[in-house]
Amino acid sequence: MSDRAGHRRARRLAIGTAVVLALAGMNGPWLYRVGTQKYHDYQINRPEYKADNGHWEIVEFPKEYRQNTIHAALLRTGKVLLVAGSGNNQDNFDAKRFDTRIWDPVKGTIKKVPTPSDLFCTGHTQLADGRLLIAGGTKRYEKLKGDVTKAGGLMIVHNENPDRPITLPAGTRFTGRENGRTFVSKDPVLVPRAKKVFDQQTGRFLRNDPGLGRIYVEAQRSGSRYETGTQDNYRVQGLTGVDARNTYGIAQKLALDKKDFQGIRDAFEFDPVAERYIKVDPMKEARWYPTLTTLSDGKILSVSGLDDIGQLVPGKNELFDPATGKWTYTPKIRQFPTYPALFLMQNGKIFYSGSNAGYGPDDVGRDPGVWDVDSNRFTKLPGLSDADRMETSGTVLLAPAQDEKYMVIGGGGVGESKLSSKRTRIIDLKAARPRFVDGPRLEKGTRYPQASVLPDDSVLVSGGSEDYRGRGDSNILQARIYHPDTNRFDRVADPLVGRNYHSGSILLPDGRVMFFGSDSLYGDEANTKPGKFEQRVEIYSPPYLYGRQRPSLSGGPRTVERGGSGTFTSKGASAIKKVRLVRPSASTHVTDVDQRSVGLDFKVAGDKVTVTVPKNRNLVQAGWYMLFVVDGKGMPSKAQWVRVP
Repeated sequence: MSDRAGHRRARRLAIGTAVVLALAGMNGPWLYRVGTQKYHDYQINRPEYKADNGHWEIVEFPKEYRQNTIHAALLRTGKVLLVAGSGNNQDNFDAKRFDTRIWDPVKGTIKKVPTPSDLFCTGHTQLADGRLLIAGGTKRYEKLKGDVTKAGGLMIVHNENPDRPITLPAGTRFTGRENGRTFVSKDPVLVPRAKKVFDQQTGRFLRNDPGLGRIYVEAQRSGSRYETGTQDNYRVQGLTGVDARNTYGIAQKLALDKKDFQGIRDAFEFDPVAERYIKVDPMKEARWYPTLTTLSDGKILSVSGLDDIGQLVPGKNELFDPATGKWTYTPKIRQFPTYPALFLMQNGKIFYSGSNAGYGPDDVGRDPGVWDVDSNRFTKLPGLSDADRMETSGTVLLAPAQDEKYMVIGGGGVGESKLSSKRTRIIDLKAARPRFVDGPRLEKGTRYPQASVLPDDSVLVSGGSEDYRGRGDSNILQARIYHPDTNRFDRVADPLVGRNYHSGSILLPDGRVMFFGSDSLYGDEANTKPGKFEQRVEIYSPPYLYGRQRPSLSGGPRTVERGGSGTFTSKGASAIKKVRLVRPSASTHVTDVDQRSVGLDFKVAGDKVTVTVPKNRNLVQAGWYMLFVVDGKGMPSKAQWVRVP
């Protein structure tokens, strides 16, 4: 244990002992509880305590501006985009009430922004020009078994005509050849033409491989009598001639089972200056719970999600080109669970930590590894502990980013499992043979840990719950700061608000961290009362903000090229020990793949500090960054916004 950690633990024990001694003579439990709370409030607001443990503060918006925030992103203006969409509220969805807020954490102002689609459970990432790309969202809410009244499911439409594709409109009827039951499509579907297959050696025609289209269908009437139990071929009503002969459907069981959420194809750019959404070309695939990751060439990779019929997108990943505003498929298919944690490496490949946040089979796409998107080669990485508890785990790229070390935090079993992990795992991708090793343990098994990399290279880890969505009143009101140099946690001040599902954290330009959201399934230990969405924002001020004067940073260029330098003014520049370029976060569902802190070389002359940006575009992706200088005691300046083109 570090001296600092021991000092904090001793201070905590001293506080607890003092409370007991001071109140031992009081009569009655009411006096004890009131006295304990008052004394606790006094202690956590003492300057000495803040300097050791930091401080939490709740921000409660005026009632008319509150919302169920699911997504948050720091904009280059210093404001925070808070996106709810329908906010996991079926009534909002049915009424098409979709919410977004812009919050200025410095001025304390907040305003509503018109929201064009249900961006609940969308994907997002920062673009090079400072806009935020947002893609996917919700087309239909899930229906639990018991609430489903019409049998339905997936219909695979086959087109054996090699000469042309066929489009079937919404409302197309499919009648089973064996079971005789009729099902109706909910949306139009384009079924591509069949592909002619030839013998590669002789050139002889072998067969037509049919084009396939996927569509959700449901029975015409309610009731279990319309369910099917086995696979059947379905005739497509309304077709004649060649189309009737070449087009048919195949479906497995069509039943009253639970129906999952369905995704949308919609994509938008959010303009941080105009503070509005701008519609762009829709994705090829509908996606709910996708991850968006920036690649070497600045294109955005969109991966996974549930599609427009509630099925996991079958490995059909795609790329958005900001230059053209268009989406194209990647050449090959690779499957991941929803919200996979995918990070761009310095060699241009993608690191997948195994962290994810939800849907998908437990035996497909869950192994961690390095993915070459172009060749589709995937190299698995060994050593991961609690490998069956990676769902709802968090992953952060430790600072400085050029060290290429990652930390994987907590996690739980697949689905609604009660299993959760106390472990952290660390991997050095620059090692000759990278493998995961265990880092310091958490006190409790932790799903949904919020983690933010701070300007001094430490990592704030807070919140989460032991059980699925805080079930059993299992929220964890604890926070720790991880120090990469010593590989140790320091326990710091406890948060005031529990955070589990649909929560996240964002580093602010002044070095504080904001926390948002939380969507408990139940509101009590016995799991009898429905949970309530947490609408309050909470701000944590780390210990480095107390007890001494922070370094200043001003002036300098707004743009610095890769491999180029910029000179800024800093009083007491001789005390500067680190300079960090921090990419702003875009966080949701324990997933924030934008988060990275790059170390910069620097020189000091008088009150001037000249910083140099690394040349590697995979390390420093094009975009806007927060530039921090940090003194020898770990105190950061307020950030200057700098653009790397």
